[in-house]
This record gives sequence, structure tokens and C-alpha cells, in this order.
Amino acid sequence: MKTLGIDIGGSALKGAPVDTTTGKLLAERFRIETSAEQKPAEMAKAVAAMAKHFAWTGPIGLGFPGVVESSTIWTSANLHKKFIGCDGATLFGEATGCPIAMINDAAAAGIAEMHFGAGRGFTGKALLLTLGTGVGSCLAYQGVVVPLELGHFPWGKHGKSAEKYVAASVREQKDLSWKEWGGRLHEYVEVLEKLLWPELIIIGGGVSADHAKFFKFVKPRAKLVPAEFFNNAGIVGAALWAAEKK
Repeated sequence: MKTLGIDIGGSALKGAPVDTTTGKLLAERFRIETSAEQKPAEMAKAVAAMAKHFAWTGPIGLGFPGVVESSTIWTSANLHKKFIGCDGATLFGEATGCPIAMINDAAAAGIAEMHFGAGRGFTGKALLLTLGTGVGSCLAYQGVVVPLELGHFPWGKHGKSAEKYVAASVREQKDLSWKEWGGRLHEYVEVLEKLLWPELIIIGGGVSADHAKFFKFVKPRAKLVPAEFFNNAGIVGAALWAAEKK
């Protein structure tokens, strides 16, 4: 089955048609720049442009960086606040003319990695973190993925969201060395291990392609691996979610 997967991020919209029986992209990934100032209607136009680019008329799986219940968006930490309370399936469905299946972006990445990637065949407890503009998270047990919001875990003396300390964007903004940022990530993972006791930790997001530069500074009890789909995991997982919901 072929499904269009779209991953909405804090800085870009990424998408491609996916063969949901193999997890492979069927065309080169297309990217559209986005920003936190874009309101829902503007983002819907970008999603429509993505569908038009691939001349797409079928089901679309769409990963969103926030809490998604059914198709309603309840949080939007790194995008416009007007997304809160918005019915994503209606918004993006009207813009594209296609059936939309909504899912949290990190949960989408988790589905891809557990089906076809670093978690393939693993039935224990796996924690996936996506490091980008923010920090996405999900937990998988017996292959079942559960969305989490661990990037918003209160952190430090000021009680700010953890992603304000360990997101990949923070490393770039503050010009941190890989060692310094890797140390921050180690501290964060250490706390998550005490809370969740995962047996496998998968690191995704664009920065996962550079895992050799910072994995040596993160020393968890669990096995630590990069996402096999790197920054395409959200696209693949969103497509798989749409195929499942069809």
C-alpha cells in the first residue's frame, strides 16, 4: 500500500510517499520551511502544497509536534498557539481534499522504528527520543507505541521544560560543543532511566545522523542506538498510521 507521510516540525514540513509494506520512501523527500509564526490556515496551505507536489489524492498520515487525541491537537509548544483545540483532520483534510490520519510526531517515529528500524523485532521496553527544535518522546512495549511528553518534563531550578536544555536546537543556538551538549543529554537520559527503566533507547531526529559525535558522552544502562530512519522516521511512521486507520 502507498500512503503519503508528512512530518510537521518546528522548522520544516517534510513528506514523501511511503510503501507501507516495506517502510521505504517511494520518492525523494520534499521539504517546506515553516516557522512558529504560521497559523493553522497557513500551515494547511503548506500541507496542501506538499500533497500537490506529489500529485497526491489518497490517504495522508500527518505527524504533529504536540499532544494529539483522535484528531484534536491539545498542545503546540513549538508552533502557533492557535493550533490548540484545532481538529487537524478537518483542517488539513479540507486543504488537501484527502483523508487525514493525525498522530503525535514522536509516536509516528516510534512506529516506524519498531516496525522497520532500530526496534524491529524487539519486544521489551523501548524509549525513543527525537531531538530537534524540541524533544519528542514515546515508549514502546511488546511493539505497542505509547505517546509521551517527556520533552516537557520540568528541569532544573527554574522548572523549565527539559527540551529547553537538551533539544538539538539548543546546542546550535548556544553553540555548545558536542561534549557539553552530550553531557546535558546524559543527565536527562539518566533521570528518564530511573523513571521508566527502558531496555533499549533509540535516538532520532536530524541530529541522530551525527550520533558518533555525542553518543560517547551519553552512558545509559540500557542499550543506546540511533534511529535507522534518522530524520525520515516521522514520515514513515505517519504513513504507517494512516494505512492502519484506513
